[in-house]
Amino acid sequence: MTTNSEPPRGRSRLPLALVVVGLALVLAIAATVYFAMNSSDDGGGSPTHKSATLLPSTGMTTVANTTSTSATAPPVTGPTAATRMALWPFADEAAAATWQQSYRDGGHQPWHLDPGMVAMNFTRGYLGYTDLDKVVLTTTVGEESWVTVRYDNPNGVAVPAAVLHLVRLGTGTDAPWEVAGTDDRTLTLSAPEYGAKVNSPVPVGGHVTGVDESLQVQIRQLDKEQPVGQIPGIPAGGQNAPWSGSVPFTATCPGTLTIAVATGGHTEAVERFAITGVHC
Repeated sequence: MTTNSEPPRGRSRLPLALVVVGLALVLAIAATVYFAMNSSDDGGGSPTHKSATLLPSTGMTTVANTTSTSATAPPVTGPTAATRMALWPFADEAAAATWQQSYRDGGHQPWHLDPGMVAMNFTRGYLGYTDLDKVVLTTTVGEESWVTVRYDNPNGVAVPAAVLHLVRLGTGTDAPWEVAGTDDRTLTLSAPEYGAKVNSPVPVGGHVTGVDESLQVQIRQLDKEQPVGQIPGIPAGGQNAPWSGSVPFTATCPGTLTIAVATGGHTEAVERFAITGVHC
């Protein structure tokens, strides 16, 4: 009795076809993941956290309220270590050191050690954007932290409004967190340049992506309760469309100023904002 060593043709082709189909599916999925994680938004900057979900309305990220201590810093467009300014809550390292001593002596105002709480107090208390009441994500890398603040839309979905850039001010493990700027996305504040010296009135401008936007600009100084300058209702809209204005101000100079631009009115009074720091 002879044995045919060649396998039946019908049996050999089916497994091969399944392998080919499976390999094609794996390659397609890999390509999709690659392009999704390496694509940038239309607002002029790369997303801060590429592994999260992008909201079409803002171009920024929304994820569960978590804290990340990843060893790799997210891509940023805000102040660098060489240019960053102390905007809030301390005017300089000496003021930060004074708080450190009070904290060591009696635990005074421990919220200065929490970047999320510093970001919320700055947003709601200093800028007055009380519609923004949650932190959606905090990413801390060494002496820097990026905090995404948000509001909830009528459907209960978290919508990011800004990514605040914070830095440690001073030395020691209890050095407090200081707001240094924002990493702008679909609402940018590029004029005046970060760290520039300005006079009144100061030309302001940037780009915005949105429909029927009404931009409000305010100028804050650390020791003043009210804005030292502001203008309301700059109309704007479109895809990465330019906006501009001129803001007169009355401040104590020389000094540090925080310029903030905000837009909203669709579901909340303030839905996005950006800041920059300047000198007068």
